[in-house]
Amino acid sequence: MRRITRIATVGVASAALALSATACGGKTSSDAASDGDKAAIAYDIGGRGDQSFNDAAYAGLAKAEKDLDVNGSEAEPSDGESDADKVQRLTELARAGNNPVIGVGFAYAPAIKKVAPKFPKTTFGIIDDASVTGKNIANIVFNEEQGSYLAGVAAAKVTKTKTVGFIGGVETPLIKKFEAGYAQGVKDTDPSVKVLPQYLTQPPNFDGFSKPDLGKAAAQGQLDKNADVIYSAAGLAGSGAIEAASKAKKWNIGVDSDQYNQAGLANYKESILTSVTKDIEDAVFNLIKSVKDGKPQSGEIRYGLDKNGVALSMSNPAFADMKDVIAAVDKAKQDIIDGKITVKTAP
Repeated sequence: MRRITRIATVGVASAALALSATACGGKTSSDAASDGDKAAIAYDIGGRGDQSFNDAAYAGLAKAEKDLDVNGSEAEPSDGESDADKVQRLTELARAGNNPVIGVGFAYAPAIKKVAPKFPKTTFGIIDDASVTGKNIANIVFNEEQGSYLAGVAAAKVTKTKTVGFIGGVETPLIKKFEAGYAQGVKDTDPSVKVLPQYLTQPPNFDGFSKPDLGKAAAQGQLDKNADVIYSAAGLAGSGAIEAASKAKKWNIGVDSDQYNQAGLANYKESILTSVTKDIEDAVFNLIKSVKDGKPQSGEIRYGLDKNGVALSMSNPAFADMKDVIAAVDKAKQDIIDGKITVKTAP
């Protein structure tokens, strides 16, 4: 797998990416789409190693390499980059013959809007955005609020202090879906439980997805307010929150990946009660496979509870043994699928 390493400064990002694409056999034609033998993902803030969102996308690419004999390429974000940098990154990946080219995260929407029309034979995937559409664009979206509702049910059942926390990386409509579902799940289960919501940064500052120290400080503040369960939807910054809650011997709820099984969080795994997973791995794999099969996906591809596209992980034996909690979660899941519960997408 070819990996374009993270660039330290925006000023050299475009040149470095162009060199990387050339080293990978980049082409100069306006549309050098392959027949599905080469695929690429461009990471969101935090990059590979975030133990969460980006790592889930990487797992899908790695699976495609193994099962489909696809040559994968990865492109890392640069600190403080602009949309122009993303445009350059996607352009070079497409010129190199990668098909599909997948932007990991809604921040790639403006770039894909500009680049996709220039490469009509290349499929562009974007995760967590449905605002930019086109014949060669696949919008991979999830019902995050549904999985978060289940997390709220679990949190309300296990809290002993009647206080639980939510940490959002950046206050965007997407992350507010996580908060909304979580708070609703808590209140529907036990109205007496207090939910403490906090966001680390506001757009256009996206450090809340990349700096663990911010998550750690926020979690400590919530622990000081008596929270004994903290749900973090903050990418790499969430690892700091997990560390803080673990050291305080309180519960964490992870996000996107099954964080109980993430190697980088092994020291804190016993504190990770469960995780709200998004099946980003299969979504990435399915898109790559569709191109490989000659039937590329396009348009909105939505993953919810009904398709196990979002779920609560069961890896922690302590959680799996909480029969009354699991029963409450299972009932809530079925009620959502059956339409008996409609989960809010905004607080």
